[in-house]
Amino acid sequence: MPLKRCLLALLRAQRHRSALHVISCVRCTGYLVVPSRALTSGHGSKPPDTSLFVPLAVSTTRSESEDENIGAELSRPLDKSEVLKILNKFYKRKEMQRLAADSGLDARLFHQAFISFRKYVMESNSLNTELHIILNDICCGAGHVDDLFPYFMRHAKQIFPMLDCMDDLRKISDLRLPVNWYPEARAIQRKIIFHAGPTNSGKTYHAIQRYLSAKTGVYCGPLKLLASEIFQKSNDAGVPCDLVTGEERTYANPEGRPSSHLSCTVEMCSVNTPYEVAVIDEIQMIRDPARGWAWTRALLGLCAEEIHVCGEAAAVNFVTELMYTTGEEVEPFVVRVDILHQCFLYFNQVKSYNRLTPITVLDHALESLDKLQPGDCIVCFNKNDIYSISRQIEVRGLECAVIYGSLPPGTKLAQAKKFNDPDDPCKILVATDAIGMGLNLSIRKIIFNSLIKPSINEKGEKQMETITTSQALQIAGRAGRFNTVFKEGEVTTMHRDDLPVLKDILGRSVDPIEIAGLHPTAEQIEMFAYHLPDATLSNLMDIFVSLAQVDGLYFVCNVDDFKFLADMIQHIPLNLRTRYVFCTAPINKKQPFVCTTFLKFARQFSRNEPLTFDWLCRHVNWPMVPPANIKDLIHLEAVHDVLDLYLWLSYRFMDMFPDAALVRDMQKELDNIIQNGVRSITRLIRASEASSAPDTSSLLDSDVPVLKPLSKIGGSIVEKLSLADFTKQPFAAKGQVQRKIRGSKALGFKPVEKELNWQSHKVGPLATRLMEQGLISPEILEQLKQEWTDSQKEDGESLPKSEANDFYNNKGRRKKKP
Repeated sequence: MPLKRCLLALLRAQRHRSALHVISCVRCTGYLVVPSRALTSGHGSKPPDTSLFVPLAVSTTRSESEDENIGAELSRPLDKSEVLKILNKFYKRKEMQRLAADSGLDARLFHQAFISFRKYVMESNSLNTELHIILNDICCGAGHVDDLFPYFMRHAKQIFPMLDCMDDLRKISDLRLPVNWYPEARAIQRKIIFHAGPTNSGKTYHAIQRYLSAKTGVYCGPLKLLASEIFQKSNDAGVPCDLVTGEERTYANPEGRPSSHLSCTVEMCSVNTPYEVAVIDEIQMIRDPARGWAWTRALLGLCAEEIHVCGEAAAVNFVTELMYTTGEEVEPFVVRVDILHQCFLYFNQVKSYNRLTPITVLDHALESLDKLQPGDCIVCFNKNDIYSISRQIEVRGLECAVIYGSLPPGTKLAQAKKFNDPDDPCKILVATDAIGMGLNLSIRKIIFNSLIKPSINEKGEKQMETITTSQALQIAGRAGRFNTVFKEGEVTTMHRDDLPVLKDILGRSVDPIEIAGLHPTAEQIEMFAYHLPDATLSNLMDIFVSLAQVDGLYFVCNVDDFKFLADMIQHIPLNLRTRYVFCTAPINKKQPFVCTTFLKFARQFSRNEPLTFDWLCRHVNWPMVPPANIKDLIHLEAVHDVLDLYLWLSYRFMDMFPDAALVRDMQKELDNIIQNGVRSITRLIRASEASSAPDTSSLLDSDVPVLKPLSKIGGSIVEKLSLADFTKQPFAAKGQVQRKIRGSKALGFKPVEKELNWQSHKVGPLATRLMEQGLISPEILEQLKQEWTDSQKEDGESLPKSEANDFYNNKGRRKKKP
């Protein structure tokens, strides 16, 4: 067999040439020779988060029939039990672990690579010829276990392809010089003018006046409502202006030709179009964990001769420092902050403005809803509080408007118009912090129902924390605005204990802005995918963020929502750019209906089947009916979000979402249904109160919040909620109710014991009201009655009907049997 021996000798020689410089010194001296091209990053780069490296699967079968069993023919078949011992010995070798670490394999990757390598060797029906011969030599004593290292590393790079291109990946994810991403902006000398101050100080007004006087201009706002407002004001002033948001394109010119001015949401601004004047509103949002990247992009990339930046004075120093990196200077126009008796001064020349109307923090809390006055606004931080308080206001015979974030813009405007109308009986507003931007409201007094707000930190974690000074000022500043009927504004809290906390919050200086957000672009992710073609989009984003290098002025925005959508549609065949666009869609991932429809959109798109108007109507069950309860209203809001999603995608994939005009008409109709629904819910409450007996009307204040979760209670309802709670909760379980309904006494709730009998609770007004409001169903009421009866029978304490009546009309407690 001279030919086989020659081939064997040749293969061994090749193996020794490739591995000699790596392992020869390990046997003789114990020292490691570092490979000529280290795969770890140098020059102070942070080590990668290897927990994000997902190993690829390697097939243990070989398709090349000509290579089968060549290793066995040149040497002999392998004894798998001996091979397993050799592999385990290799794994335990400290020298091999250190050598692997120098090649980019930390302990985690080394272990994962070894598990995969061992599985490949033990389960493969035909090993690579060289590897087969090496293992045979080691089994026969003619080789050393360290000879496996080159083949182990080859396998490791096969399952972790990022090891071979780590330097390239680091270069792609280097975000330390974002100013260089916008060569058009760097080619001109821009003038940056900062208008700083609190709400209602005129800072945006002065910037907009310059915008209107320019030949060309762009306004970049944080909300569709603000962009729409500037769009309307500009056209009313005789300056043709177009509107561009994620879901809408409206042209001033009937023929659709672009106008000289543009009002848009900040994410939609173009960094390639030249303008004379640009206005960037609410610049303090540049540090927002999710959206901050959009303000960074606008500030660094807009091609405008003048850029007017509006926002809090706490951002002046940071914006000035940021502009130093572009070679541009900031001219500050600073507004005095009278609410805290402070004046922010920057540089030697400052044009200072006073707040247009005074605002005062009161020395007393409201404490009772009975003290509400026309023009008062109660601010809550969740919808449950919104509806709970609005119900209690309705009980007192007052009308209130309701505004919260998930309402469509049209409904928000309608509720704001209702509240502002001096001829409308609605004089009270109950709202979330959604009123902080984008709505012109005639508010006399802001009343904080709570100072605790849920938020998402930079890690994407939800947390409950006290509102910041910036948030408090933004909301408080809505009171007593210029050009409203109230020339002075007031701020207080609902609860006495919160007032000193609010004063402390407002007395602090606003935390200075110190960092700006960045976000990976589609081009950067595509370059990552070129090097890691088998990685999922979510994994690509994880690795990018892990390797991203930023300097002290920037941070990488939270990408959890992006990854959530990426994981949701990973199984759907889409090209990378399309997948990236879908994952940047602004949807509420807490809405199951919206997420489900998003998945249907992606699946239909992948089939190359257009998403027509008829298709959409079938999937959202159009037409919609007016809501009968809050649950129905929430579903309508979700449907509105789905239509927003359709419109958003239609401007990016026009061929696949062809019926944008029909969907927009559909959305307007739905907006009207939601508007009527909001009004009909409060009308239903008033009608229920009017039909109820006078002696039970006071129970609704406390019963509603506690009974609301009844439909979700599992197991026996009697075990969870006794009929004593059901009939006289304010005084039967007083301590418990006050814990569940914080401030029921402060909100003006006065429990009065009324005589109620068992017969009235079978079909009486309270049960009727609760069923009409959707808080309990007839089935739950029957279950309550049945379980109560069963529990009495089991205890042997069933009472005659007359005694039951005496028990439930508060004439005395049940006496113990002798």
